[in-house]
Amino acid sequence: MSLRGILADTRPLRNPHFRRLWLANIITVVGAQLTVVAVPAQIYADTGSSAYVGLTGVFGLVPLVVFGLWGGALADHFDRRTLLVVTTSGLIGTSVLFWLQAAAGSTNVWLLLALFAVQQAFFAINQPTRSSVLPRLLPAELLPSANSLNMTVMQAGAIAGPLVAGMLIPVTGFSWLYLLDAIFLLATLSAVIRLPRLPVLDAPAGAPGLRSVAEGLAYLRTQPVLMMSFVVDIIAMLFGMPRALFPQIAHESFGGPEDGGLVFALLFAGIPAGAVVGGMLSGWVSRISRQGLAVVWCILAWGVSMVGFGLAVGAATRQDGTATTWLAVAVLMLVIGGAADMASAAFRMSMLQSAASDAVRGRLQGIFIVVVAGGPRLADVAHGASAAVVGTAAAAAGGGVLVVVGTVIAAIAVPSFVRYRVTRSVPAAA
Repeated sequence: MSLRGILADTRPLRNPHFRRLWLANIITVVGAQLTVVAVPAQIYADTGSSAYVGLTGVFGLVPLVVFGLWGGALADHFDRRTLLVVTTSGLIGTSVLFWLQAAAGSTNVWLLLALFAVQQAFFAINQPTRSSVLPRLLPAELLPSANSLNMTVMQAGAIAGPLVAGMLIPVTGFSWLYLLDAIFLLATLSAVIRLPRLPVLDAPAGAPGLRSVAEGLAYLRTQPVLMMSFVVDIIAMLFGMPRALFPQIAHESFGGPEDGGLVFALLFAGIPAGAVVGGMLSGWVSRISRQGLAVVWCILAWGVSMVGFGLAVGAATRQDGTATTWLAVAVLMLVIGGAADMASAAFRMSMLQSAASDAVRGRLQGIFIVVVAGGPRLADVAHGASAAVVGTAAAAAGGGVLVVVGTVIAAIAVPSFVRYRVTRSVPAAA
């Protein structure tokens, strides 16, 4: 296989609309991460309380769930270009308000949390709308490559953004980070304004309310292949995401300081770094037609890598060799898992985009956002509770085993998911 066949498939970038969106996202994802870092940092600076910082989870997750589902319904009723313009403008507006409150020296934590909730609501509507647009711009065979390109940028931003924010906060303070986020978002606004009109094909009748959301969920229940794309992701995240254990593992197993340090940073960077590497080497994804089977193999690889991570942690805890060696193995397992998860997510999102009709794509993408956001948070609770009983190593490795077992059971229970092949079609808008 040639090097060109291994590296990321860049054919989706030949489409001018996708290319503008993707290039703009390189800029705006860094700006978004600046705000993601700045909000909890400002809350802690203002209050000195981790409890208040923890409230960002509630104020972020609730609007993400509520408006993720409702936003998907909106994306199935209104012109999606218009909806992207409105929500991107809303994101810019909330970033400007973040900047104003910080520049004014406000220490009102509830104002900050309220702004964060509003921002997450706009984000929750924007993301399913943006994802449901891709099948109208690109043919089905290029959707895995397009999703891989998008997720590579997102994961790279998850690494670069916090590093940039960490360097800028002591120099510029919080206000400039928020202002940069607002300025960077102008690139995305310019890209979505230049999209063609994207009315929903065969849009459902009625208002985009609770009934519309319920109809989307009812549609999902009639589509076992699409339903399984959510089930296997929940299995992978609920049982196999050990991030809640990273602080304790860094300190107890690898000798890092209690309040963070290099080991802690390496563990947290492992999965997104693997996703970036996987995205850079994702040229193969567009050549896979049996996407259901590919998802199963990717999630099995994720589960096995988490087993390896847990075993490396256990070896370091028992001091079977040097801690540095086992740290390298543990981080490598996270990197492998991140690459597998990136490929799985690219295939699953492509299946939702290509297998569903245009009239329900928005609502299914809204459910996707809720699952992606909620799964790791449930995993934090599950891993934290299990580690208190059996220890961090057993919790991480055991979770990986449950991922493998659960995925195999799911594949056997719904063979149509394993047999699913991509349907190739020509996009309606180019």
